Amino acid sequence: MDRVLKAARASGSLNLSNRSLRDVPNEVYKCLDAVGNDEKWWEAVELQKLILAHNDIESLKEDLRNLPQLTVLNVSHNKLSELPAAIGELPSLKSLDVSFNSIQNLPEEIGSATSLVKFDCSSNQLKELPSSIGRCIALSDLKASNNVITSLPEELANCSKLTKLDVEGNKLTMLSEHLITSWTMLTELNASKNILNGIPENIGNLSHLIRLDFHQNRISSIPASITGCSSLVEFYMGNNTLSLLPAEIGVLLHLGTFDLHSNQLKEYPVEACKLRLSVLDLSNNSLTGLPPEMGKMTTLRKLLLNGNPLRTLRSSLVSGPTAALLKYLRSRLSEGEDPEAMTTTKKDVISMASRLSITSKELSLEGLGLSAVPSEVWESGEVVKVDLSRNAIQELPVELSSCGSLQTLILSRNKIKDWPGSILILLPNLSCLKLDNNPLIQVNTDLISILCNIN
Repeated sequence: MDRVLKAARASGSLNLSNRSLRDVPNEVYKCLDAVGNDEKWWEAVELQKLILAHNDIESLKEDLRNLPQLTVLNVSHNKLSELPAAIGELPSLKSLDVSFNSIQNLPEEIGSATSLVKFDCSSNQLKELPSSIGRCIALSDLKASNNVITSLPEELANCSKLTKLDVEGNKLTMLSEHLITSWTMLTELNASKNILNGIPENIGNLSHLIRLDFHQNRISSIPASITGCSSLVEFYMGNNTLSLLPAEIGVLLHLGTFDLHSNQLKEYPVEACKLRLSVLDLSNNSLTGLPPEMGKMTTLRKLLLNGNPLRTLRSSLVSGPTAALLKYLRSRLSEGEDPEAMTTTKKDVISMASRLSITSKELSLEGLGLSAVPSEVWESGEVVKVDLSRNAIQELPVELSSCGSLQTLILSRNKIKDWPGSILILLPNLSCLKLDNNPLIQVNTDLISILCNIN
C-alpha cells in the first residue's frame, strides 16, 4: 500500500479497485501527510483521481473533504448504503460514479458539487433524486438507470447543458414538459422500461436528439411534434401500446433505426415510407398488409415482420431476404411509377451506415461491392468496429491509420493481396482482425510479433 500511495503522491491518481477492501484506508484521506523521507515533499501533488471500484466498501468517511482537488471519484460496485455529506465539499469534482451499490438516498449536499459534469448513480435503490442536483448546472451526462425513481425533480430544468440522460428501468409515469423545454442540448434520452403513459407533447424541442429510447412503457401514441427532432437517428418504441403512427413521422430524414416491435399497429402509413431507414422492426404487431410504397425504402437492410397476421404476403417473402420483399412491393406499385427507378445509390447506403455509427460506434459496409475503403470510415469519429467484408477492396488507405479507437476490423472476402502491416501497426487499440478469404500472397512475419495483440 505504501508503494501505491507514494506513486499517487507523484501522479495525483490512485487506483485501489479489485482489492477486496471493506474500508477505505485512512492513509487515502490524508495522502499528503504521509510523505516519506525519501520523497521530495515539494513535488508531491494532491489527489485528483480516486478509483475504488469493485470492492466491498460499506461507507465513505466525512474525511473525504480532505481531498479538495479531487476531480474523479469512482466507488462503483461496492456495498455503500449512503454517501457522506462531505461529497458537497469537493469543489473540483467533475466525474462521480456510485453505480452498483445499495444507496437509498443521495445527500442534498451533492448540489454543492457544482463542477459536476458526469454523474452515474445507476443500479442502486434510489426512490428519488435530490432537488439540489439542479444546482449542478455544468452537468452534461446523468445516468440514474435501474433504481425505483417515480419522478424527476423539476429543478433538473436548471441543468440546461445536459446532453445524455439515462433513466431506464425505473418507475417513472411521466416526463414533464417543463424539463423537456430546458433540455435543448440533449443528444441521447433513454427512458425505457418505465411505466410512462405518454411522450411529452413538446418532445420536438429536442432538435439535437440523436438517440431516443422509450421501449417497454405504456405509450399509446407518438405526438406529431416528433418532427422537431430533426437530428434523430435511432428511435426505439418497442413493447408499448401504439395503434397508429403519425403521418408526420415521414419527415425524419436522418432516422436510420426505427424499432416498433410488440405494439398494436394495424397499418404502416404510406407517409412513413419516405423514411430512409436501415433497420425497421415491425414484428409482433397486428399488420394485415404492407403498402406497396414500402418498396421505395431501398436503404432498408433489415425489415422484421414476424408475428403479424399478414394475409396478402407469402410467408416465404415475409421471412426471406429484405431486398426480395421490397422488390415484390415495388412490383405492386401503380403503372405510373417505374419500379426500377426506386433503387438507392451506394452513396446513400454508406451515408446511412455512417449516421447509425454515431451512437453505436460500429460501421457496417459489408457486401456493397466497394473497390476502395470510403472516407466515411475515418470520418466517423470514435468508431470501434468496422465491417468491410464481402467487397472488392484491394488495399487499405493510409488515412485508415487515423482511426485510433478502432478495435475490430473485418476485411473477410475481399481482394487484398499484400499484408497491410504498415497500416495495422498504427492502430493502437486494434484487437480483432479478420482477413480470411483474401488472396494474400505473403504475410510479413516481422510484423506479426508487433501485432501480437491482434486475434
